[in-house]
Amino acid sequence: MGFHYINHLPSPEEIKESFPLPTEFKALKLERDQAISDVFTGASDKFLVIIGPCSADNEDSVSDYVNRLAKVQEKTKDRLILIPRIYTNKPRTTGEGYKGMLHQPDPEKKPDMLEGLIAIRRMHMKVLTETGLSTADEMLYPENLTYLDDVMSYIAIGARSVENQQHRLTSSACDVPVGMKNPTSGDLSVMLNSVVAAQQAHDFTYRGFEVKSSGNPLAHTILRGAVNKHGQCIPNYHFEDLFLLHEMYGRRNLANPACIVDANHSNSNKKYMEQIRISKEVLHSRRHATEISSLVKGLMIESYIEPGAQKVGDGCYGKSITDPCLGWEASERLLYEIAELV
Repeated sequence: MGFHYINHLPSPEEIKESFPLPTEFKALKLERDQAISDVFTGASDKFLVIIGPCSADNEDSVSDYVNRLAKVQEKTKDRLILIPRIYTNKPRTTGEGYKGMLHQPDPEKKPDMLEGLIAIRRMHMKVLTETGLSTADEMLYPENLTYLDDVMSYIAIGARSVENQQHRLTSSACDVPVGMKNPTSGDLSVMLNSVVAAQQAHDFTYRGFEVKSSGNPLAHTILRGAVNKHGQCIPNYHFEDLFLLHEMYGRRNLANPACIVDANHSNSNKKYMEQIRISKEVLHSRRHATEISSLVKGLMIESYIEPGAQKVGDGCYGKSITDPCLGWEASERLLYEIAELV
């Protein structure tokens, strides 16, 4: 066989038993879940900002970053809900490069997924217990969801995963909002089909069991731009794109029509400073049309302590080793501007 078995990994139950979330933070996490849910259902007019490093690659610098973020959250809590991006699973287009802390808890050492499972749970828990902010991560591997489901308040499905059956069905069993990105092709109907699937109940297999889900009414869309056949980026955050999505939602029987706009990736052509302009344009579109104001519930922004990106091993503290990010000073300023503009 082509498989070489390295380790028998502990189950989610075993990891949770070894690294339990302290009781006093369970109630706090549920409060955060409800506040975020209220944004998607329309019960709250607060605006979401899912913000943080492209990849959460270092516990110390990520903790430093989120502690700074918590201070901004306190000052903007009447208007914004900030959700730290703690992305520990990184999809790679060609399969090459750093795949995230789950694979390599130390980016400069060999993969060790047993240590990775421990490291990612410890990091998500540290953020929640230090700052009171529950987290967001990408569901790259659906079978790994339950290692972290008691600490995350937001889940994203990436552009390369959104057509996958297991991602859609697993999303239908989640108790928190799950954002479905448009595929790299940009086809909005694919993204909406994924939302339809996630909002329904299903019977399926999961981690060796036959399971039944109840459907997730908080499943929604994420616009992240597209790439055409020539490899050129096509943004989809403009007024016309948002209004088209509003109309497409109207033709489907979906609960809680909602969209998050990803200001980076193909919307910015990975020119990270463009996230500032894009964020302000989206907020302008919300002010211009009530249909867009009710549809667009938040922004997704890639941000870290130092601006830009570096290669693994360069050793700059708080600087992305995957996609380039806004630095802290620009990020902090942008968050206060977003709070003023919503």
